[in-house]
Amino acid sequence: MKKIIQKSDFVLSPYMQSNDWRATYQVLNTLIPYLLIWALAVKLTKVSIAFLPPIIILLVLFSLRCFSLMHDCGHYSLFRSKKVNRIVGFIFGLVNAMPQYWWSRDHAYHHKTNGDWERYRGIGDFLSTEEYAQLTPSDQTIYGALRHPLMAFPGGFFYLAFKPRLIFILGVYDFICHGFRCLKEDSKTSFAAMVASHQPQHWSTAAEFWDIFLNNIFVVGGWILLSNWLGVGFFLGVYSAVLTFSAAIFINVFFVQHNFDGAYAHKTEGWDYLTGAIEGSSYLELPWILKWFTADISYHNIHHLSERIPNYNLRACHQENAHLLAHARTIRMGEVLDCAKFILWDADANELVSIQSFHQRQTKAFS
Repeated sequence: MKKIIQKSDFVLSPYMQSNDWRATYQVLNTLIPYLLIWALAVKLTKVSIAFLPPIIILLVLFSLRCFSLMHDCGHYSLFRSKKVNRIVGFIFGLVNAMPQYWWSRDHAYHHKTNGDWERYRGIGDFLSTEEYAQLTPSDQTIYGALRHPLMAFPGGFFYLAFKPRLIFILGVYDFICHGFRCLKEDSKTSFAAMVASHQPQHWSTAAEFWDIFLNNIFVVGGWILLSNWLGVGFFLGVYSAVLTFSAAIFINVFFVQHNFDGAYAHKTEGWDYLTGAIEGSSYLELPWILKWFTADISYHNIHHLSERIPNYNLRACHQENAHLLAHARTIRMGEVLDCAKFILWDADANELVSIQSFHQRQTKAFS
């Protein structure tokens, strides 16, 4: 008989304590090498372009680590102080062109609903089998193509480089339209009244707006300054490559930690948070060097049990509670591509399925 596990069975509290010294060391051993590698890129590429590929690889790895530490800041777990997490998270957000506070608020919804596929459809807005069946054959083909693992490269670049800019532009345009509507109704409407009556569609709070605004100012300003200083071709070429590859890797890492054979994918009714954390997230078995560059995010079920556990405590917490994770899924490097096929949610069976298996079931049902 399967023992019913409670969250209280896990030893979590001792590992939820943030350590400012360890956090500071992680910030320094990430940002300083990242900046030095950029300086090295400028020097060595003047000697030979052959130095560029290994430099880009290093920049990609440190960019991954920057995003991972930004993620910790978003959960207020890297440092003890909420304010320090916000400041450091904002800085890490500049590295990857992502407004950290806005991103973390959206990411928090994923944590609240992990495994509840009726409310949260994963990183790719996946369809249920019923919704997929209603698509035309051509739309079904497009759906599968857009969710192919290789699409993480252009999709990841768009997500980091363009989406925050687009969000800002659309949000400002929405406010301007709202302002004209207010003036049309009452020509004496004050700016303060316009702000108070506006219901933004692209951010939830004033704090999110300022995070998006300042990120865009610093990021776009940085692009212009560095392009003038280092050369447009060199800077944008290297920077685009780094953003593209780091985003693609992190998207795929996130994907396989939630989309896999047997993943907990339940309807809202009867959904259980604890089961979602343990069986709706995986442990991704990575080489130690990749664990370092991804800040141990591979211990994902522990992270979902408590997002307040800083990355530097995840491994120890996982080992302490390993006996309670018997039903947690371990994903190995050789299984990563196999996970890519689970892009449909069968709401009746509460499971993830592939397009191929769905069509096979349909064929059997009508044969």
